[in-house]
Amino acid sequence: MKKNLHPELVTCTVTCACGNTFETKGKNSELRIDICNECHPFFTGSERNVDTAGRIEKFNARYAKK
Repeated sequence: MKKNLHPELVTCTVTCACGNTFETKGKNSELRIDICNECHPFFTGSERNVDTAGRIEKFNARYAKK
């Protein structure tokens, strides 16, 4: 195996735009992100489905269990 192939891992402080911070390992000592698990709609439960032309109702009516 080649020596000195992988970068040196350091403790990385990740900062989200919402203010949440956490630590992980990475090449850089600091990382800034736009969305994290604390503010993403999928994880917070505030996810909304945009229904255009009643497609969700059509799908539910077609494949509803009887």
